[in-house]
Amino acid sequence: MIDPIAISIGSIQIHWYGIIISFALLLGFLLVIYQSKKKEIPTEFFLDFFIIGVPVSVIGARIYFVIFNLDYYLQYPFQIIATWKGGLAIHGVIIGGLLVLIILTKRRDISFLKVVDILAPSVILGQAIGRWGNFINQEAYGGIASEQFINRFPSFIKNQMFIEGNYHHPTFLYESIWNLIIFTLLIWLSNRKFIKDGDLFFTYLIGYSLGRFFIEDLRTDSLMFLNMQVAQIISVILIIFGMTMIVIRHKSN
Repeated sequence: MIDPIAISIGSIQIHWYGIIISFALLLGFLLVIYQSKKKEIPTEFFLDFFIIGVPVSVIGARIYFVIFNLDYYLQYPFQIIATWKGGLAIHGVIIGGLLVLIILTKRRDISFLKVVDILAPSVILGQAIGRWGNFINQEAYGGIASEQFINRFPSFIKNQMFIEGNYHHPTFLYESIWNLIIFTLLIWLSNRKFIKDGDLFFTYLIGYSLGRFFIEDLRTDSLMFLNMQVAQIISVILIIFGMTMIVIRHKSN
């Protein structure tokens, strides 16, 4: 098992999860700055967004996760702030980030759809990288897998997926690879002439949600609501919403 603590100096501990998430944020930010220059959106806008949006998104991600694990956190309330142990839900990140963007774009009189188009590739790339934080923490994994199946993966993945006496599907890896595919698609689409404002963002919603819907079925730690997997419900809603918006915008000239 990989030690989740990367650096330990006295009582100070730096976790791999935090390092990986920080790297994902940095890489995503650099990509956003590059894309913003091409789209002629002021760089200062995105600096402001990251300063405000990142902490709000992290809080949103945690609140979302806590709400669907409320019984546990009512018993152990001090664990609510233990984000270094994982437990950040991507749908909470999206909600928090979008709320900040709606306010900022309105105040600065900047196109909301242009902004989310610039952010979409960075978000999906960050998700692809962030899943490796789940790998280190041994979370977001799937059901029991046979040793014959798990032997197809590198030994470091196989060993880390040996949890509670069984090998498990590395669903973190499935989602990471799928996210990289969607990232590549978004970058390719960003240079196409037929793309309208909002298309990249809506394609992100559709693409990510499609993969998440099927991968979620393999996971053992799904957030539940009325005996249904929350991520699958949200995924279906986002797929329908994204497809509807693309059709409406392209038909309405």
